[in-house]
Amino acid sequence: MWRDHLTQIVVFTALFLGVSALGFVAARWRRAGSLDHLDEWGLGGRRFGGWITWFLLGGDIYTAYTFVAVPALLFAAGATGFYAVPYTVLMYPLVMLVLVRLWSVSYRHGLVTPADFVRKRYRSRTLALIVAITGIVATMPYIALQLIGIEATLNTMGMGGHLPILVAFAILAAYTYSSGLRAPALIAFVKDSLIYLVVIVAVIYLPIELGGWGHIFGAAAAKFEASPAPGDGILLNANNQLNYITLALGSALALFLYPHTATGVLAARDRGVIKRNMAALPAYSLALGLIALLGFAAIAAGVTPVMKDNNTVVPVLFDHLFPQWFAGIAFAAIGIGALVPAAIMSIAAANLFTRNIWKEYLDPGAGPAREARVAKIASLVVKVGALLFVVLISPQFSIDLQLIGGVIILQTLPAVAIGLFTRWFHRGALIAGWAAGMAAGLWMLYQIPNVATAHQHFGGSAIALSKLGLDSPRTVYVGFVAVALNLIVAGALTPLLRAMKVADGGDDTSPADYTADREVEEEPVPVPV
Repeated sequence: MWRDHLTQIVVFTALFLGVSALGFVAARWRRAGSLDHLDEWGLGGRRFGGWITWFLLGGDIYTAYTFVAVPALLFAAGATGFYAVPYTVLMYPLVMLVLVRLWSVSYRHGLVTPADFVRKRYRSRTLALIVAITGIVATMPYIALQLIGIEATLNTMGMGGHLPILVAFAILAAYTYSSGLRAPALIAFVKDSLIYLVVIVAVIYLPIELGGWGHIFGAAAAKFEASPAPGDGILLNANNQLNYITLALGSALALFLYPHTATGVLAARDRGVIKRNMAALPAYSLALGLIALLGFAAIAAGVTPVMKDNNTVVPVLFDHLFPQWFAGIAFAAIGIGALVPAAIMSIAAANLFTRNIWKEYLDPGAGPAREARVAKIASLVVKVGALLFVVLISPQFSIDLQLIGGVIILQTLPAVAIGLFTRWFHRGALIAGWAAGMAAGLWMLYQIPNVATAHQHFGGSAIALSKLGLDSPRTVYVGFVAVALNLIVAGALTPLLRAMKVADGGDDTSPADYTADREVEEEPVPVPV
């Protein structure tokens, strides 16, 4: 009952409402122009410095899903859950190499989304539309998972039902609409401070309460040794090592392709800000590794998830072992940790819809003010869609859908990431490669059941090689296989289409665009896309 958690609820509510108030105040924070412009509303004026970008990107990448689902995966499946640590380490060099070039070409041409870049690079409305729709579809379940993070804490505090999550949604929608990207940027300072505080206390206090890390690992090992599932254990086995490697690499590639990651990067003031942040952000990976270990701590504590929902493992652990007042702070850290990425993701999806669907196909004459107005409305619609995921679909299936999102967004890698370095691919070949990778990825995902939830299809992202015609019990990440097929098709068709003299458009960018920097040239006037 909620009355048993009254202290937690009071602390949680006070902190949640306090940071939400910051979201509304952010409308006037560091504002150089009117918010009736996508550069101001959707990218914060493109003038965020080092510290703001640090917290914004940290809040963007390390979400409530990370705090809730990664430990839950270790709780349920063991060492496989640690894949999140190497993939975040791998991602930062990739971002430094790739997205710094996206920042430069976007700065030079006034681009707002990755699909804007594809439109310029390949002079292809169709390819840009595909990239935009792919980004929106892949982002929707990711936003839903942030709301599920809030829901997990509310359920633990005895505040089940849809009303509390509807209230949280309404607050999120309101300050995102009014303040744009400045809201999550300002809130991220509080969010990251709370998360670091909770993590430091948890890794010191919980082992003391549970008899030390040796006992915690021993309890986890005993649980998995008694499990009939062959993939479980505190160490990887021969069958899941290939999946672990491909999942970590594929997830790293997927994460920097998500529209919200690009949005956080494009809001930076210059290339130097991005480079310094990519060198420093791996510090978050240390915190992530410690957060993951909370899954093993929950095993040692004998945690029973609320309503059999593994998303509640960490909240229940905090509820059992922390003092009531500090458990309230921890729950607030998770809840606020959902607000920042959910806001950025909805803004990124809204930018894609506005620039690459609405303006491109429905309202070519739209000016900056109308663009901003449409983006604000689109951000509300995106959040409503995410809310429907939470209300109508089970939390576990929503996590499965997020794994599907990673497979989907990976199919934009040839057009976006590789396109930042070379214009070799034919635009028609890229479209064909995307179709092949998407079809193969969805087909493989359809073949994967989830025994725990009795879903026969779309039950995860690891497919057995035996289902691909190979005589092996090993599993592999579906996204890795799908994007490999995508590249093979695009690579094979490019010389064929050129030999057939199929029109390939052109390129509206120049080599100098990819190294442009604010520090060495005058302020450019954004060019309409």
